[in-house]
Amino acid sequence: MCEQFITLTTQRKIMETNIDHRIAVPVGVTLDRYIMHNQNAFSFATGELSQLLRDIALAGKIINREINRAGLIDITGGFGTDNIQGEAQQKLDVIANIRFIRALINGGEVCGIISEEEDEIIYTGNNQSKYVVAIDPLDGSSNIDVNVSIGTIFSIYRRVSPLGEKPTPEDFLQGGDKQVAAGYILYGSSTILVYTTGNGVAGFTYDFSLGEFILSHNNIRSPLDGKIFSYNEGNYNSYDSFVREYLIECRKRNYSARYIGSLVGDFHRNLLKGGIYLYPPTHKDPKGKLRLLYECFPLAMIAEQAGAKASNGFQRILEVEPEFLHQRAPLYIGSETMVNELMNLI
Repeated sequence: MCEQFITLTTQRKIMETNIDHRIAVPVGVTLDRYIMHNQNAFSFATGELSQLLRDIALAGKIINREINRAGLIDITGGFGTDNIQGEAQQKLDVIANIRFIRALINGGEVCGIISEEEDEIIYTGNNQSKYVVAIDPLDGSSNIDVNVSIGTIFSIYRRVSPLGEKPTPEDFLQGGDKQVAAGYILYGSSTILVYTTGNGVAGFTYDFSLGEFILSHNNIRSPLDGKIFSYNEGNYNSYDSFVREYLIECRKRNYSARYIGSLVGDFHRNLLKGGIYLYPPTHKDPKGKLRLLYECFPLAMIAEQAGAKASNGFQRILEVEPEFLHQRAPLYIGSETMVNELMNLI
C-alpha cells in the first residue's frame, strides 16, 4: 500500500512537472512574425516580398494537407501525361502545380511564374507586380507512393521588364546572383520551410495543431566538412572519371552513402549534418539533369548563405548564365571542404 502511494505521488509530480513545462515553454516565433520583424533586411522592402513569402507558405500548408491524405483519396500514382522535361507527371505534381499557381495569382505580388510542370511562362494578370517566381512545385513526387520525403523548391526575382507590361523570359534569366529570395519546403516526418533573402538562412517547422510555421532553425550554418555523400549509384559507370575517383575516395574513408532520390530531402539532410550531393552529367544527360532556374539556383543560394558551396564542376553555380527557362545543369553541392576536394580532382 505504501509503495502504491509512493508510485501515485511520483506519477502526480511528474505529470505536474510536464504540465508546468508545457505552460512555461513559449509557442515560438511564427513565420509571419519573423518576416515582419526582418522586413527591413529585404532588398526594396515595401511589403510585397513579405506577402509573397506568406503566399508560398500558405500553398505549402495546402500541399502538406493533400500529401497527408493522398492515399485516402486516390491522388497517388501517375497522371498519364509528361511535363516539358519529358518526365511522367504524377497526380500530386499536377495538384501542387495548381495550388501554387492559384496562391501566387490570388496573392497579387507576382506577375509571372515558370514551373517545372508548364512549358511556357504563366502570366498571372498582375502586371503591376514587381516579382517573378521560378518553382518546382513537387520535387521527388514519385516517392509519395512509398511515403518518402518530397519537397517544393522556389526562387524569387525582382522583374527587370517595365511595370504594367507582361513579364518576359529576361525576368527569369537574370542569373542566380540576382535572386532576392529562395527556399524550399520539405514534406517528411515533419514539414519544414527553409528560406533566405540573402541575410542568412532560417527554417520553420509546421505545427499542425496551430496551423502555423514556427521558427525551429535560426541562422542555419552548414558544417565545414562532412561524412555523407549522396548520388545515384545506378549512374556510376556514366560519370566522368574525376567523379568516380572522388566516390572511390569517399568509400575508402568509410563515408556514409545516403541517397533517397528526393533532391530536397537529400539536400536538407546534408545541409544540417554536413555532406555533399552530386548529380553529374551522364551519357543519357550530358548537360546534367537538374533544372538550373528552379532547382540549382535556389538551393545554391541557400547553401552559400549557410556557409556551404555549389558548383557545376567548373564554376560557381550562381555565376552560370542561363540561356533558356528549362535549362539543365550538373550540380555538386554541400559542405565547403567536400566540394573543394571534388573540384580539385578536375
